[in-house]
Amino acid sequence: MAEVATSGTSSATSDQLLVVIDPVARRADGESVRIAKDVLSAGSAGAKVCLPDGPEEFARALARRGSRRPVVVGDDRALVRTVELLHRHRELAGCALSLVPVGGAVTLARSLGVPSGAVAAARAVLDGAERRMDLLVDDSDGVVLGALRIPPLGGPPRVRDTDGGVTRPWLQTCRSFVRTLAPARPPAAPGSGPTRLLVEVDGVTLVGLHQSVEAVSVVPGVAGTARVEVRPASVGAEASPLSADARTVTVSGAHFRYRADATVSGPVRTRTWEVHEAAWGLTLPA
Repeated sequence: MAEVATSGTSSATSDQLLVVIDPVARRADGESVRIAKDVLSAGSAGAKVCLPDGPEEFARALARRGSRRPVVVGDDRALVRTVELLHRHRELAGCALSLVPVGGAVTLARSLGVPSGAVAAARAVLDGAERRMDLLVDDSDGVVLGALRIPPLGGPPRVRDTDGGVTRPWLQTCRSFVRTLAPARPPAAPGSGPTRLLVEVDGVTLVGLHQSVEAVSVVPGVAGTARVEVRPASVGAEASPLSADARTVTVSGAHFRYRADATVSGPVRTRTWEVHEAAWGLTLPA
């Protein structure tokens, strides 16, 4: 992992930055990475720039930040990975995170209020203010910053198995090719259509196993709660969605996959998510 300390006179400790540049961002858009690095280095004397080669070096750089304010240059997955690492080390409370979104998947960053351009986002890092936001945490210590959906919408770019491993796109292609050579068998795709799920909000049943559902979504609600919506499977006339605001959400039943922000996880038989109010901070334009 390369580390570059920028030149300049020292500044207040609170203004010193640790700029961690995700390797995916460097490959996806090197020019935006260069621009962001230049703006941040010019605006924060003594900023340190780290160029990790992979997730392990990324985690080590974050762990060794000391009193520096962490700035991630990367996409939505890099942001979620950073929040998850800080959460697991119980360091979110005293850490104001900053992001310069670079890469293909930056929808989450935009929805959180981070400027999309490299210059504007870097200026927000330097001149913005911290905003505390709720965090959805599951019973395996995974985190959700934005939306949670069951089943996942669209083709997942990456799939995280229940053991925490990540299936790469090229590996998925190889597996698909192998499956074409195998004897045909009845399809069994968890979560590919209506399924029976028990959805409980704050311990109260919102929908039971007797009712097939098309989709479940969980998004941020008013402070300290999440907005849960269940769309029942319709026969004939379209069924009205069921919704509730809750601090905890438990989904169980048949094996299902779920999409949390930019990652697809599962299959699992049960999972509980809990809202942690104002659990993490992100620097946004003042």
